Amino acid sequence: MGQQQLLLIVLGVIIVGIAIVIGIILFQANSIENKRDVVINESVNIASMALQYYKKARLYGGGEYSFSGWQIPARLQTTTNGSYSAQIFQDSVIITGIGNEYVTSGVLVEIRTKVDASGIKTEIIN
Repeated sequence: MGQQQLLLIVLGVIIVGIAIVIGIILFQANSIENKRDVVINESVNIASMALQYYKKARLYGGGEYSFSGWQIPARLQTTTNGSYSAQIFQDSVIITGIGNEYVTSGVLVEIRTKVDASGIKTEIIN
């Protein structure tokens, strides 16, 4: 083989290697974003349950305009996508969702959702 063919083969291998690395990076970024969206969705679902409890009369098993006594259902505290915990106050609930996908080394996807009488607000921590 001539020197030109060897140079083209090396150049081709370098280009394919770069394409593979870029593909892996894009796949990882997409995976993190997908996990973050799923954790947000589950957090908002749990938050809507808290808001429903807040607005329901005590006679029907609700809080009658208080979050006191509400808790995350046991089946939703840990899912295949992450784990959820709640800080419950009389007038609000703060739900923290921690996904099982690493954003960076040792840092997991984390979402904080606040529920109060005015509605649901979600904040992305990681």
